[in-house]
Amino acid sequence: MQTLDPATELPDPLLDHAARIRASGVLGKSGHIRRLFDFLVDCAQQGRVPKEIEVAIDGFGRDAGFDASQDALVRVYVHKLRRRLETYYARPEAAGGPRLQIPRGEYRLEWVSADAPLEPVLPAVPVSRYSRREAWGLALIGVLVFAVGLLGLDRLRGRDADPALTEVRRSAVWAPLLADDSLPIVVVLGDYYIFGEREPGADVPSRLVREYDINSREDLERRIQQQPSLSHRMEDLGLGYLPTSSAQALRDVLSVLAPAGKRLHITLASEFSPATFKSSHVVYIGYLSGMGMLQDVIFGGSRFGVGTSFDELVDSTNGKSYVSEAGGPLEGSARYRDYAYLSTFAGPQGTRHVVIAGTRDTALRQAAEMVSDPRRIAEISARTQSVKDIEALYEVYGVSRANIEARLLVAAPLDSASIWSDPLPDAASQPSSSAAGSGLLTK
Repeated sequence: MQTLDPATELPDPLLDHAARIRASGVLGKSGHIRRLFDFLVDCAQQGRVPKEIEVAIDGFGRDAGFDASQDALVRVYVHKLRRRLETYYARPEAAGGPRLQIPRGEYRLEWVSADAPLEPVLPAVPVSRYSRREAWGLALIGVLVFAVGLLGLDRLRGRDADPALTEVRRSAVWAPLLADDSLPIVVVLGDYYIFGEREPGADVPSRLVREYDINSREDLERRIQQQPSLSHRMEDLGLGYLPTSSAQALRDVLSVLAPAGKRLHITLASEFSPATFKSSHVVYIGYLSGMGMLQDVIFGGSRFGVGTSFDELVDSTNGKSYVSEAGGPLEGSARYRDYAYLSTFAGPQGTRHVVIAGTRDTALRQAAEMVSDPRRIAEISARTQSVKDIEALYEVYGVSRANIEARLLVAAPLDSASIWSDPLPDAASQPSSSAAGSGLLTK
């Protein structure tokens, strides 16, 4: 890779280029991503290559006791900044000239020439690989789970008289979505997009791959455009799968939504169009790792960020990290911890959005149970003093994959204005059909 020597380039081009990136809106107007970018620009001007602890202390204002082994704050936001820069340089007006990028494993901005190959943003966790038989099994499980979640819909529509659910529907979480307006409700299920990978010289894929930075067919096409040599190795197979807890969570949420008689559509995160945020109330159900491009929106005004393991939430206010123990050795018999995340916030043009998420199955099941339980909703409302835009984090205790109990750790206001001050992912790069086109339920 050809790197431009700052000694032979006046600093003005760097500053002018950084100013164009800021003006594009891709970094947002404030927050950790903008702060990190400004700090790294200053370091580039000084010829300084900061270490992780320097970024934490000088860039984010952490104290001298910052422990990078326990706090993933810097790594989370460096990864996010890489993605924002990638978004910026994918725009036609930004193509064809020198650019800034962050080399993998480093915390500095690198000023590279126009003919240098793009350094793709690689997944923050190891790529998961499955044999064709395993992946087809997972895909079929997803289809079955999806179908099971819809069974008994008529029965759910008959639960209007349930006093507890009536109270839930009147709560600050659900009442805005169930109001007598013309807006439909779109339920988005967090799915895992998987693609095929061929061995050199092979005609058909021999492996199916799940990569956390490739969450749709469009993501795969962008990766191939950046690295044309992959065109003979990677192939879209139209496959994906859902966690088994999605069916149980969907059942609980439909018990709240279905009796309202509103237009109700169900789609997948890998097929979701950002324009839907403006035209519909949106309910996300799924893993933190299944959000895809929704992740940047959902956590745009949050105090939390998704950690590098995708089974982790990092609190940006204190650097505390919450890592799921589900899926590990404790899940078989001993008591283990998982984490559930809930939020509700205003969208553009009068829409409202709800997020029901978990790091793993145990937490996702618990999250769905809580948003259909009037006592749990009242607990959050009491902690947030009935603020409309809120988020909550629960520590969920499980045994043998069963959710046993949960403890509310954080309930706080959420800054929805910051979510929409950042640009939505480019709608042109998303599927052209609206979420309504995937509608399975109608009034």
